[in-house]
Amino acid sequence: MRMLVTGGAGFIGANFVHYTVRNHPQYEVTVLDALTYAGNEANLAPVAGDVRFVQGNILDAELVSRLVAESDVVVHFAAESHVDNSLAGPAPFVQTNIVGTYTILEAVREHGARLHHISTDEVFGDLALDAVDKFTEQTAYDPSSPYSASKAASDMLVRAWVRSYGITATLSNCANNYGPYQHVEKLIPRQITNILTGVRPKLYGAGVNVREWTHVDDHNAAVHLILDKGRNGETYLIGSGDERSNRQIIAAILAAMGQPEDAFDFVSDRPGHDLRYSNDSTKIRAELGWVPQYGDFTTGLAATVDWYRANEWWWKPQKAQTEARYAVLNR
Repeated sequence: MRMLVTGGAGFIGANFVHYTVRNHPQYEVTVLDALTYAGNEANLAPVAGDVRFVQGNILDAELVSRLVAESDVVVHFAAESHVDNSLAGPAPFVQTNIVGTYTILEAVREHGARLHHISTDEVFGDLALDAVDKFTEQTAYDPSSPYSASKAASDMLVRAWVRSYGITATLSNCANNYGPYQHVEKLIPRQITNILTGVRPKLYGAGVNVREWTHVDDHNAAVHLILDKGRNGETYLIGSGDERSNRQIIAAILAAMGQPEDAFDFVSDRPGHDLRYSNDSTKIRAELGWVPQYGDFTTGLAATVDWYRANEWWWKPQKAQTEARYAVLNR
């Protein structure tokens, strides 16, 4: 089976490629990535001899068509994905996430490949902090940032192409991921690398916002189950069930790294900061048998801290530029 992974040099995509090489050797994997600041060919170094890498943009219709024509399966990770960046400059999010997904869909329609589209639970908006309800596959979309709005649009395009043109496609919306190779702009690696460089972690607002955290390997195991057994046109929500406030996340990182519990600083909150995300993953658990390996966040966090300690060569080149961007945002 020939598999094309778009965005396969990014955080989740690169981990997906690693997972595929380790656990699904029946796939011949080609990675397409534009190598923007969030994509890093070094993410693929451990599997460089096992995959083909193509540097290119999903907006390049001719290139995308050629690569899809050579593929049986397309797993579409490529996206602009940072909320703060989308607030500061939304144009790349519209181009990559919407027009880029359209380009993928047209190639899939032309060549008959099977598509899996990776999305986010942020398309649903947020939930009240004191609520017990969760997002489901039937939850209405209510995005609150340019990032989540662009991902919501891409999801709708995929569904429309299934219904209107009969393509073979599935979708998944996942909770926040964490693990190796995550860019240091994101919450968990930013705070881990702050501590490793002698800088106090930063906490938005009062730190009350709640997220459900899923280890990237658990997410990618779920994607493979959907590829193997998912029903055409269906959407599957992926989530560990482990919800924690941002303040609890900071506390867990400080504890894991032997720091005092008050060794962090408050910074100004993100505009329109979503309050709570929580996925009801009953469907993928019951229908496809998915069970997360890292059901306990602290276990996955400990492994993640160990990875960043051992791989300074990978994250240190990103750190100064990332913190310079946050300084401009006063966050």
